[in-house]
Amino acid sequence: MTTIQDKLIPAIEFMLFDWLSLGDLLGEPRFAEHSGEACRELLRGASEIAAQFFEPANRVSDVEEPYVDVAGEVVLPAETHRAFAAYRDFGVMGASHNVEFGGSQLPRLVELAVRVVFSAAGPNVLPTLLSEANASLILEHGTEAQRRAFAVPQIESRFTGTMAMSESQAGSSLADILTRATPDGPRSELDPLGARYRLVGEKMWISGAEHTLADNIVHLVLAKIPLADGTLAATTSALSLFIVPKFLVDSDSGDRERNDVRLISLNHKLGNRGIPNTALAFGQLDDGPRGARGAIGYLVGEPGEGLSQMFHMMNAARTEIGLLAASIGFAGFAVSLDYAKWRRQGRARGGTSTDSVPIIQHADVKRMLLAQKSYAEGGIALALYVARLLDEQRTGDDDTVQHATALLEILTPVLKSWPSEWCLEGNSLAIQVLGGAGYTRDYPVEQYWRDQRLNMIHEGTHGVQALDLLGRKVRQRGGESLTELGEEVARTVAAAGVAGMADEADSLAQAWSAVLEATDQAWATGDASDALANATPYLQAFGHVCLAWVHLDLALAALSSKHAEAAGRIATMRYFFAYEVPRVYGWLSAVIDKQMLCRDLDPAVL
Repeated sequence: MTTIQDKLIPAIEFMLFDWLSLGDLLGEPRFAEHSGEACRELLRGASEIAAQFFEPANRVSDVEEPYVDVAGEVVLPAETHRAFAAYRDFGVMGASHNVEFGGSQLPRLVELAVRVVFSAAGPNVLPTLLSEANASLILEHGTEAQRRAFAVPQIESRFTGTMAMSESQAGSSLADILTRATPDGPRSELDPLGARYRLVGEKMWISGAEHTLADNIVHLVLAKIPLADGTLAATTSALSLFIVPKFLVDSDSGDRERNDVRLISLNHKLGNRGIPNTALAFGQLDDGPRGARGAIGYLVGEPGEGLSQMFHMMNAARTEIGLLAASIGFAGFAVSLDYAKWRRQGRARGGTSTDSVPIIQHADVKRMLLAQKSYAEGGIALALYVARLLDEQRTGDDDTVQHATALLEILTPVLKSWPSEWCLEGNSLAIQVLGGAGYTRDYPVEQYWRDQRLNMIHEGTHGVQALDLLGRKVRQRGGESLTELGEEVARTVAAAGVAGMADEADSLAQAWSAVLEATDQAWATGDASDALANATPYLQAFGHVCLAWVHLDLALAALSSKHAEAAGRIATMRYFFAYEVPRVYGWLSAVIDKQMLCRDLDPAVL
């Protein structure tokens, strides 16, 4: 294993077995075929593949960016093809799904833990980030024929999948989407794969939308069915969801004919360069598939349900982005920690020797390493906690399912946004630890920073997540989710108070009370414009309090653990409470004081 994997696997195993009680979860009938030792072996196997294939491919794919050849195909490096083949053969894509759909009913907790291993080693390698979420949506909302034709091949890694929402003129304003879908003739309802439509339009910022790694690419496309007068309604309620494959298939997934889905261009990005990011055109040929204009797409569910269905995929994607961000943060931490152990510079504190010492002995370097560790491992822990909740949704009784659902709703915007912001800061600190060397391509930390930067934008910016959290999640169903999370925080506070961590317990209790006060004050006037003017600082404070809770809970698990990670867990928790929790009150002051500067500022003064 490499430096990254040597450090990562023990941290993950502690979280799985000592903190999240994976052994208890494996006692559920759904997971009867899996044992704790088998899960450990799965992690080790993933680590070996990640070190052998993903780490080398990550650097090569950054330098050798995708390009379009004379035949119009997107070309990726040979190392990417080898990494994809190894990942496909390992068989973990969608492993948490039912056996009948190609999965192995592995706990989602373990599946995402394995995903961390690959993401830390090669975040820039495979265009498969959304494939599992794409398949999950089709399994949830599609017909049996659609499941067999489009979801199962993705779970088996024979196909990959995308999400095609954004358009150049629309961005996050989905009501302004202009892609249209019209029924494909009078017999379109009789297609065994579902009601058949013809799509015409363009989509932008689609990751992994063109490559030759897999046999097919399944696009999930938001489009509007025209009104009777041929116009498109300017509302999100007009959006429907369509399965638009690169190649048309029979219901048994056999390839048939190239669909009219065409690459317009590749977007060249600051980072994440190895994964082709595209603009696509649908239905640009006058003589398209089966002799008519329009890309063929199959309606998912009923017309007008597209956005609600797509939220299934967006929430899954937001979990994936949070996990990816934390994983990249961990990679930077591992490399900078290793560097700090051998790089010698400066003299020992209070010493008389003229010999230089490893820079890890200097207080400021330890500060930067602790910060990285708290951001990355905290983000990974939050992602795995969310995965545990997803397993409880599948296996628990009614009360457990309700509790898990409430927590998932309020934690999803935090998981998407917090690691993507703070692990970017962590990757910046990794560069700082290496000094001038970190700014060069001799070490991978500069690439990690570039790759990380996209995650603050991916699948909804911080502003979007903040509006979701303060505008909806903390208030829905009478504040049920906020109450459920508060009960979890209170349990940790009570346990820490009697376990020798009274100072941190009091600090967390006070910070949570401040969050509740800010929530009330934000909505005191009942005016959404007042409340949401400071939604982003609210999200930042809320996220930090959630991570303080996670770190304190991890430290409680460490007290009774003999795992090698235990001492590090407690030190990391103490760092977070000493250096990070005080930030909360600065963010919340703008919310509590109803600061309206940004809302009311005349743009002309900028």
